[in-house]
Amino acid sequence: MRTIGKGLAWAAAVLAIGGGGCVEQTMKVDSDPPGALVYLNQQEIGRTPLTRDFKWYGDYDVTLRLEGYETLKTHQKVIAPAWNWVPLDLLAELWPFPVRDQRYFSYKLSPLDPAKDEASGLLQRADYLKGKLESSEFTRTPTTRKSATTRSTTGPSTETAKP
Repeated sequence: MRTIGKGLAWAAAVLAIGGGGCVEQTMKVDSDPPGALVYLNQQEIGRTPLTRDFKWYGDYDVTLRLEGYETLKTHQKVIAPAWNWVPLDLLAELWPFPVRDQRYFSYKLSPLDPAKDEASGLLQRADYLKGKLESSEFTRTPTTRKSATTRSTTGPSTETAKP
C-alpha cells in the first residue's frame, strides 16, 4: 500500500510539473478607421483589426498606413507583468492553468490634408510656373536649329574609312 501511495505522489508531482499550464501573450491592434496596414519594428504583420501572439516585452516601433490618411509612426512600450519577472516566471509556467497576458492598442488615423499632399502640391506649383513662363515678356517662340552633323546617331554607321 505504501509503495502505491508513493507512486501516486510521484505521478501527481510529475503531472503537475510536466502538465503545467502555459503563458499566452497576445496583442490586439485596432485603428479608426479599420483596414490600416500595421508594421511592428519595420515588419508588416497585417491589417487592422488584428490579434497576434508576441514573445518579447519592450519597446515596439509601430507604423500604421492607410490610403487617404496620414502615416502614423509611434513607439509602444509593452511592459512585462509582475508574474513574468524572474523568479516568478517559473511559477507562472508551472501553474496548472493557462496564464494570459492580453494587450490592446488602439490608434486613430488623421485624414490626409490636401495642402500637405506632396504630389498634388508639386503638380500645382509646376502648372503655376509653366503659366508664368509662357506669359513672360521675355518668352519667345522656340526655334529649331539644324545640327552640325547630319549623321544618324540611332542607327549603325555606314561610312567607310577613307585611306
